[in-house]
Amino acid sequence: MTVEVFYAADCPHAAAALALVRRCLERLGLSAAALSVVEGDFPSPTVRVNGRDVMGPPPAWESGCRLDLPTEERVMSALAEAAT
Repeated sequence: MTVEVFYAADCPHAAAALALVRRCLERLGLSAAALSVVEGDFPSPTVRVNGRDVMGPPPAWESGCRLDLPTEERVMSALAEAAT
């Protein structure tokens, strides 16, 4: 399983999204070793599990803050599905 958090350097939501992903991994007893964190020009924050954006594709692939922030429900669901 691959878990990725993509974020833009100036995104105020990046740290919270990363903390959310780590909490979800821990709650499911999954290793954080599968987690990669990538800073760059991305819709931020974007959380992908096995290459799929947990919130669905962003409206436009451009750098900047997303309005559809990753939710615990979506991250947990994606992780649980990928773990089976």
